[in-house]
Amino acid sequence: MERLEVKNVNFSFGFKEILEDINFVLEKGKVISIVGPSGGGKTTLLHLCSKILRVEDGEIRNSFHSSSFAFQEPRLLPWKNVIDNIALGLLAKKERKDIAIKKAQEIALKFGLEIDDFTKFPKDLSGGMKQRVSFARALVVNPSLLFLDEPFSALDIGLKKELQNILIETINKENLSVLFITHDLMEAIKLSDEIIVLKAEPVGHIAKKFSIDISRDKRDDEFVYNETAKFLKDKIIIDSFELELR
Repeated sequence: MERLEVKNVNFSFGFKEILEDINFVLEKGKVISIVGPSGGGKTTLLHLCSKILRVEDGEIRNSFHSSSFAFQEPRLLPWKNVIDNIALGLLAKKERKDIAIKKAQEIALKFGLEIDDFTKFPKDLSGGMKQRVSFARALVVNPSLLFLDEPFSALDIGLKKELQNILIETINKENLSVLFITHDLMEAIKLSDEIIVLKAEPVGHIAKKFSIDISRDKRDDEFVYNETAKFLKDKIIIDSFELELR
C-alpha cells in the first residue's frame, strides 16, 4: 500500500532548531494540509517529505510510486513556451516527444489555456496563467503523490476556486494523495481529510490534528464557512496563529 510515513523527525539549520518530533501518516488517496503561522517550519517539512532536504534525525518512508511538486512561484523556464514547460516532466521520464506534447496540450486546455497560448513564453503570461501552467506541469505526469507549497495563495478568488475544483476532480478520479501547506484555513477545510497545525514556538511542532470526515463533494461554501468559524474558536488555533478574538 502506498503511503508517506513521517516518524520522530527533527530538523535544524545549523544551531537553529526548526522542527521537533514530527509524526504523521499520509495514506493513498488522502489529503493532508499543514497550516500554521510563518516561521513554523511548514515549507521545511514539505521539503523534507519531498526529498528537497535530507532527513538527518528521524525517518520519512515514502512508498508512493511517483510524485510531483507545485511551488508557490510558478518556476517556469523562461526560454521554453507553455507546452514545452508543461511537457518537461514527461520528457524527463523518457516519454516520446510527440506523446508528451499531445498530453501537454490536452491538459493545458483542461486548465483553461487557449490554443493561442501554447507558443507563448512565460514573459507573455499573466500571473494566473503562469500558475495554470505550473499546476498542469505537476499533474500531467500523473503522480501518485502531489506536494503543494501554497500554489493558490497569490490567485484571485475565481481562479483559486477553479484550480481547487480541478484538484478535487483529480483526487477523486485518480485516487491522488496530496500533502500541501497553506495559511488559508478555509482552503484546508475545503480540501483536506486531515489538517495538521504547526505551532512555531519554541520550535516548530505539531500542536493539533483535525480530521474532516465528510466527503469533499459535500463541502459547499456554507459548510466551509461554518467549519472555519468553529476552527477559529479553537484554543490551539488561537494560540498557534496568535489570534486575538473579541
